[in-house]
Amino acid sequence: MLLYLFDILSREYSVFNVFRYLTFRGICGVLTSLSICFVLGPLMIRKLSHYQIGQTVRQDGPPTHFEKVGTPTMGGALILISVLLSTLLWADLTNRFVWVVLFTCLSFGVIGWVDDYRKLVDKNPRGIGARNKFLWQSICGLGAALFLYLSAQSDIELSLIVPIFKEVAVYLGPFYIVLAYLAILPTVLVAGGLGIFAYATGHSVFAPYLAIPYIPGTGEVLVFCAALVGAGLGFLWFNTYPAQVFMGDIGALALGASLGVVAVAVRQEIAFLIMGGIFVIETASVILQVASYKLVGKRLFRMAPLHHHFELKGWPEPRVSVRFWILSLILVLIGLATLKIR
Repeated sequence: MLLYLFDILSREYSVFNVFRYLTFRGICGVLTSLSICFVLGPLMIRKLSHYQIGQTVRQDGPPTHFEKVGTPTMGGALILISVLLSTLLWADLTNRFVWVVLFTCLSFGVIGWVDDYRKLVDKNPRGIGARNKFLWQSICGLGAALFLYLSAQSDIELSLIVPIFKEVAVYLGPFYIVLAYLAILPTVLVAGGLGIFAYATGHSVFAPYLAIPYIPGTGEVLVFCAALVGAGLGFLWFNTYPAQVFMGDIGALALGASLGVVAVAVRQEIAFLIMGGIFVIETASVILQVASYKLVGKRLFRMAPLHHHFELKGWPEPRVSVRFWILSLILVLIGLATLKIR
């Protein structure tokens, strides 16, 4: 939005040419979303507390979690507002990749909001129900995948890029929709890493130099990723131990899906799985726990997701969080290293 204003102003005042640089607008995106979080965060926490929209805790969970009962949740709305406003302000709104990422972020956020609302306000422990949630996630995910498939302007946009091997690009054809759907269904460090991939993929000089596919327009997704980094840091300001607010499904669904569609847009699904390894492991731990219990009647972990297992083993929650952050940073660096190991 502001890009058009500064483009007009740059015709008279050359100083405004700086806003044409994607990297500069990315920095502006980080600072803008961070500022929005700082301004709206305290107000949102007070409102959530006033309406008693508080966290519920499983009775079989770690004892340290019982003190979280009543802590405001649905704070992911703060991230959504910050990311959407910042992206709309600083991104090129004629770019198709920007709009499909925004659609995914907002649509999955709405699904999460409805689920949280029914659980916390209507006191329905099932929320919208697993089947309904999966149905609506599938509709939105397939919608985004179909849009990317139909709007593709070259075969490389529909190919699976394998990290490390510079010549390996498997054309997927219609199967692209299936892969995109799976990637979208599955956050600050990963957003930063994907932002770098987006910038390089959309850069006509860096893409050939790094032996990755050049896809015009994907660089603009950097602004969204930057806004997500800023919003994530802003939310962490209020979420750090002891948390003043929790994210809820409204944030978790929106962030996971939007990062997935960014990975699909820049053709880095495998790198995304590496960088988001912690999320993959957490999800896998739940699947394995349920499967093991139903098949053989035994639990593999003391509790799933995996971070609860370590808490029940006696690790303090801050230690679990910090160690998972460190592992996430390592995985993101490994993912980024694939840019040069080809």
